[in-house]
Amino acid sequence: MTGTMTGQDYPQEADIVIVGCGPVGAMLANLLGMQGITTLVLDREAAIYNLPRAIQFDDEVMRLLQTAGLAEEMAPLVRVVPGMRFVDDTGRLLLDWSRPVECGRQGWSESYRFHQPELEQVLRDGLSRFPGVSLRLRSSVFAIDQEPDAAVVRCEDLTTGRLHRCRARYVVGCDGAGSLVRRLIGENMDDLGFNERWLVVDVLLKRPRPDLGDHSVQHCSKQRPATYVRGIGERRRWEITVLPGDDEARIVQPGFVRELLSRWVSPEEIDIERSALYTFRSAVATKWRSGRLLIAGDAAHLTPPFLGQGMCAGMRDVGNLAWKLGRVLRGLNDDSLLDTYQSERAPHVREYIELAVRLGGLINTKAMADAVPRSVLDGAEVAQMRSIKPRLGPGIANGWNGHSGEIAPQPLLYGGQRLDDAVGYRYAAVMEPSFAAQLPRETWVRLEARDATIVTGDGEIGAWLRDAGAPAVLVRPDRYVLGAAHSNQELAALAALI
Repeated sequence: MTGTMTGQDYPQEADIVIVGCGPVGAMLANLLGMQGITTLVLDREAAIYNLPRAIQFDDEVMRLLQTAGLAEEMAPLVRVVPGMRFVDDTGRLLLDWSRPVECGRQGWSESYRFHQPELEQVLRDGLSRFPGVSLRLRSSVFAIDQEPDAAVVRCEDLTTGRLHRCRARYVVGCDGAGSLVRRLIGENMDDLGFNERWLVVDVLLKRPRPDLGDHSVQHCSKQRPATYVRGIGERRRWEITVLPGDDEARIVQPGFVRELLSRWVSPEEIDIERSALYTFRSAVATKWRSGRLLIAGDAAHLTPPFLGQGMCAGMRDVGNLAWKLGRVLRGLNDDSLLDTYQSERAPHVREYIELAVRLGGLINTKAMADAVPRSVLDGAEVAQMRSIKPRLGPGIANGWNGHSGEIAPQPLLYGGQRLDDAVGYRYAAVMEPSFAAQLPRETWVRLEARDATIVTGDGEIGAWLRDAGAPAVLVRPDRYVLGAAHSNQELAALAALI
C-alpha cells in the first residue's frame, strides 16, 4: 500500500527516489508507478500548501494527466482560458492573444486555469494506485552519496527525529529553486537576464464581477505595470510591479494592497487570500544530470510567469524523463539514454523562457512602443499573437529531419478512442493501412520487441499523416515525434533508434 503517513518505516531500497512532492514530483511518481517502478517520494512539508501558486497549465499538461490516468479526475476542476490581452493605461487593446476554447490537435483545449492545491491532491491520490510507490511527508533530505551502483539518500523524519537512508538507482530532485540536488550536482544557473520584483495578490471576490473578464490582461501602464488573471470560481490574481522606492514592508500590507487594487475592485468587494513579494527570474541550470542525480522543474529552470509556463515546463521535464528512466531500469536501453534528457529539454524550455521575458518587457510601455507596429499604437489595428510549440533539442533522433521533435497530435481512432488511450505510455508506430500491409516482418518484430504499439487507420490518422507528408510516424511515449518515415527503410532506421 502507498504510504503517506509520517512516523513509519521508510523503504531501504527503491529504483527511484524523488525529492519533493509538488506537482512536478507527484506527476513523476505517477508516471513511474504506471511502469511498475519502485519509487520513494520525500517531501519536507506535512501537507499540501493550501493557497494558490501556479494557476495555469496547457494542453500538454492535460495530455500528461490523461497519460497518467487522471484527466477525468482533473477535468471538473479546471476552466478553459480564452487567451491574453495587452492594454494601455486607457484600456485600449494593443495586442490580442486569443486562443480557441474548443479542443485542439492534442485532444484538449490550449489553456486551462486551475487551483494548485486541487491539482496536487489529484496527483497524490493517484499514487494510491501503485503498491510500489511510497510517499513520506515531513522528510528532510540532508545528504546524497553516489556509489558505483547506487545513490544513497539520507533524510530525517521531522516528526520523530529519526534518521533514515534509502539506496536508489537514481535520484530526481523536484525540490524547487533552492534545490539541494542541483547543489550536489555542483553546477550554477545560467541567468537569462530578467530579474524583477513583483507583488502577487490572490483574492476571493465577494460578489460576481463578470466585467473583469475571462482573459488574462497585461496592463502596459506608464505608472505601474500589472497583470490580471482569472482563477477558478471567484478567485482572481493580480501581479503588480514593485517600483524603485517602494517600501517592501508596506506594500504587502492589506491596506496598501487594497489601495493598489482599487483601480479594478473596491476594498469591500474582496477578501485577500495572499499577498507576497517575488523576484521573477529567468535562468536555466547548466547541468541537469550528474551520474545518478537528475533535476526537474524549478530545480532546473526558472521563468517569469507572464506566459503561464513555469509549472508546465516542469511537467514536460518529467514527461520526458519518466519513460527514459523506465526503459533504462527495464534493460531496454542503456544508461546513456538519460543523457538525452537535458539535450532535448533545455533548448525547449529556454525558448519558452525567452518568450516570457519578451512578454514581460512588453508590459513596460517603452518596450511596447519599440516592439509593436506604429499602426497598432495609433489605433489603426490590433496586433495578433499565436501560441508557440517549440521542437525538442537534439537527442534520440539527432540529425533526423522532418517532424522529429514536434509534439504529435492526438487523433481519434475508429470507435472514438483517443490515440494515447489506445497506445498507453509507450512508443507508437502510426501508419497508413497500405504502408503497414507491406512492412517487412523484421521491422514488425523490432517494433514489438522494443515495446512499440502499432496503430493503423484512416480518418483523423490519415489526415495527420497526409499533413506530415509521410505514410508512417514513430511517436515517443512523451507524445513527441521521433521521426516520420517515407519508406520501409526509413521506418526500419527509426525503429533501430528505440
